[in-house]
Amino acid sequence: MIRIIVLIIGLILIGFIVWWFFGKHETQTESAAITNDQQDINVLVKGGYSPEQVVLKQGVLAQLHFKRTDPSSCLDHVVFPDFGINQALPENETQTIQIDTSEAGEYEWACGMNMFHGKVIIK
Repeated sequence: MIRIIVLIIGLILIGFIVWWFFGKHETQTESAAITNDQQDINVLVKGGYSPEQVVLKQGVLAQLHFKRTDPSSCLDHVVFPDFGINQALPENETQTIQIDTSEAGEYEWACGMNMFHGKVIIK
């Protein structure tokens, strides 16, 4: 009987882990507002990124302002591989990153350990 209970608990845990890492989760998307030929957007870094997806207009100067309030060492860097950016994010400080919007497309970012992700969509 104990073996069956342990087996059921193990299967439930495996299912939860698969759902957590590979399941489709709803993502928050935000479009940047354009003021004075510049678009700015704030990204909160707390247990992930909020918003996770940012929509930018092509050809307009864009700045993402990351504010990290999470003490986790995983989130102490943000990496944009397509732009060659690897920026430290000190806790409780805002770091501004300029994004090249000259080419439309979807560009991902991630934490330093590649566990948390976000996306820039340039239209």
